Amino acid sequence: MRNKTYLWLTVVISLYALAMVAEAQEEQWLRYRSAREARQILGNIGLQQVELSNDRPAGVELPKFMAESPLFGRLFTPMVKSGHIWITLDRSYKDGLYDRLYIDSNGDGHLKDETVVAAYRTEQYRSNFGPVKVVFEVEDGPATYHLNFEFSSYNNSNRFFATSGGWYEGAITIGGQRKYCLLIDQNANGTFNDKSLNAYECDRIRIGEKDAAKTSFVGNYIVVDAVLYQPEIARDGAYIKLTVAEDVVYGTIRLPEAIGEFAAEGENGLFTLKPEKELARLPVGKYRIHLWKTERKDDDGNTWVLTGQEFGNKGLFEVNESGQTTLDISEPIISTLTARQGDSRYSFSQNLRGQLGERIELTRNGSQPRAPKLHITNKDGSYDRTFSFEYG
Repeated sequence: MRNKTYLWLTVVISLYALAMVAEAQEEQWLRYRSAREARQILGNIGLQQVELSNDRPAGVELPKFMAESPLFGRLFTPMVKSGHIWITLDRSYKDGLYDRLYIDSNGDGHLKDETVVAAYRTEQYRSNFGPVKVVFEVEDGPATYHLNFEFSSYNNSNRFFATSGGWYEGAITIGGQRKYCLLIDQNANGTFNDKSLNAYECDRIRIGEKDAAKTSFVGNYIVVDAVLYQPEIARDGAYIKLTVAEDVVYGTIRLPEAIGEFAAEGENGLFTLKPEKELARLPVGKYRIHLWKTERKDDDGNTWVLTGQEFGNKGLFEVNESGQTTLDISEPIISTLTARQGDSRYSFSQNLRGQLGERIELTRNGSQPRAPKLHITNKDGSYDRTFSFEYG
């Protein structure tokens, strides 16, 4: 009887393990949401700048405008064959702010069949629209998507930006645990699976607790609970499929001893590493340095942290299977002081940069330290004063 019991438990455990593997490879569907306040809800999402012109697009059927000089622009998206959809701005009066919008919401290349969208908010130099609905045709049928727009006009300069007004979210199962997943179209082009070496062209994904999920880059891999997965994300964002990554080829990077945290971004995704003995591993591929941190304490026990971020092309590097990639980052930090003379006063600004031109942030116990003081004295000491700086 005991042997049968063991056999039964073995079968149950084996079936459970097989079910978990199958579950991790299934498509897990997410719920679409849209909002006018998408940027406030999602945080720091990207945008797409739409270039405007008074030139009427050739071959595009247009509605009857109220303005004598409507503005035209293209929103670039791979979700339609032409690679873009037309947008035009009109206004309610002959003069004044542009407060009416037409968009090719069905992707047929024309605007005459579209319904005008009125700005929900207008100010002296700005008007806002959204969420504006567009419909893309995908393999499974029509997919709904939303955009928010902001138009501004100041000193004869027009600017028009589009941000994603829709996103996907929902509960998923990963590693046998329920997590919350959120997909963000970072570059507002209608797709949710963009991978790129350039951060502004790469979409975002969050997996974790609903209110505490960390934002990562959509890429070939994603790390969840110290496990490396290969995500498959639907182009329109409707589902995600996560498979445990196997047979991944790694390379080694060497970092300065002072680096306590290092992060790299690229088509492989976003990786945050804690180097051990100056070494760390990454899947082979091309990356850009996302950030580095170094920490130390002063004699009073205060914790000072230097963070380097916002790297340009000098932050690009490649990880190969053979050999080590050495990154010369961290200290020394370059501090520059700029003085400007006005009519009756001087203004000073301090700038901290790293070896690769990255922006440096300095904190003390997690907060910005007090501004430095300026001590000025002349050669004979007859003038000797100390001034306190203020930020801002």
